[in-house]
Amino acid sequence: MFGIGMPEMIIILVIALIVIGPHKLPELAKSLGKGLAEFKKASEGFQRSVQEEANKPDETAKEPTMQVKADAAPGEPVTPGGGAEPQPVEKKDTPKA
Repeated sequence: MFGIGMPEMIIILVIALIVIGPHKLPELAKSLGKGLAEFKKASEGFQRSVQEEANKPDETAKEPTMQVKADAAPGEPVTPGGGAEPQPVEKKDTPKA
């Protein structure tokens, strides 16, 4: 675990026992275990939500539906949006100060 061997782990535990004390060490280990379990649970939930979003079909990437004009001739090409031409935008003059 993290490249720490058994001798290093024993030294860390002995130092923790000296610094924290024998009465507080089990309480600290219990709260540390709860914190790690909560972190693991939260990270799994995050991964699950990311996977769900990745697997969800992208609704915005669908192609526009083809609309047929009612007065279109049989050989006339069909265009997306019913063949409506975009209207030009008029520029409004702004008063100069």
